Amino acid sequence: MTNMMQAAVQYAIDDIRLEQVPVPEIGPGELLLKTRACGLCGGETMAWYKTDPKVLGHEPSGEVVEVGAGVTDYKIGDRVFVNHHVGRMNSHLSRRGHFTRDPFYKTMRLDPGGVCEYFRVTAQHLAMDTHKLPESISDEEAVTIEPWSCVLSGLKVCNIQPGDTVAVVGAGFMGQGFVHLAPLFGAGKVVALDFSDWRLEKARQFGATHTINPKAQDPVEAMRALNNGRLADTVIVIAPFPSAWEQAMALVEVGGCLHLGAPLPPETDWVQSGHKAYFDQITVTSRYSSDHTDTYSYIRLLEAGRIKARDAISHRFDIAESAEAFRMLVEAEKSLKIVVYPHGVPHA
Repeated sequence: MTNMMQAAVQYAIDDIRLEQVPVPEIGPGELLLKTRACGLCGGETMAWYKTDPKVLGHEPSGEVVEVGAGVTDYKIGDRVFVNHHVGRMNSHLSRRGHFTRDPFYKTMRLDPGGVCEYFRVTAQHLAMDTHKLPESISDEEAVTIEPWSCVLSGLKVCNIQPGDTVAVVGAGFMGQGFVHLAPLFGAGKVVALDFSDWRLEKARQFGATHTINPKAQDPVEAMRALNNGRLADTVIVIAPFPSAWEQAMALVEVGGCLHLGAPLPPETDWVQSGHKAYFDQITVTSRYSSDHTDTYSYIRLLEAGRIKARDAISHRFDIAESAEAFRMLVEAEKSLKIVVYPHGVPHA
């Protein structure tokens, strides 16, 4: 192995370059992983959410190729998943369960990223959120662990009661995750809403009992028609637009829950009626990212065969095609999870 490697570096939304960068050096308590596969995340298309330039990708699965001094639980050849951000135990926010909101969380990153040939796992990553992958979980299924652990994290705070009707506004990859995992939390009817009939059909494949295209019918009337005259008990909004948040709020039944599954851009106001907020008794929840407990739960569900992760992989690219892969991600048309292979796309 040489001391240089290929990496896809993001300079802007429309500027992804394949560059030669140094293979990171590891220290005591660390690992060097060969990247086997890496998913692309829709969050990387939000220009306000990142700092340029950076190595693209934060959803990799890898194979141990070098073990630092003092590491005893991992050996060369092990396949592992590593969460790109990890928390710590000894802080006020962490002790109260808010690991991902502790400022420490975002300072911990994979070095240098995911869409590259090799990456370094720090000792803190190794201690908090690194997992050996069982043979039953493939490399590309493993790229769903980070994003759909975020889904699982959100569902934990949605107050879903057995048999509840759950609506998901926005049926991209993350929306499909909420549709797919909601029944594991007790959901009865699961309703997907999107402007794309292609995505709505995918949502049915992932477990939606009903779908609504707001271009074709009034969502509130359609919800009442399929739900015995009631609105949804829980509404999860993934689309990062104020209009989508307004639509989502309009779909929540009195006493229900509105879960914010994606952020609005900075300085974007979302104004609500204080009168309605008081009397409708709607709980508003949100969860940023996922912590080590969410990862552990998701991996166990995936290993148990409860999650159809492979069905969410829509496209596969070689690292040399990273710019094309990212263009497809930005277009967000007929695609779900896009996977990049830094060492070549494996043959079926």
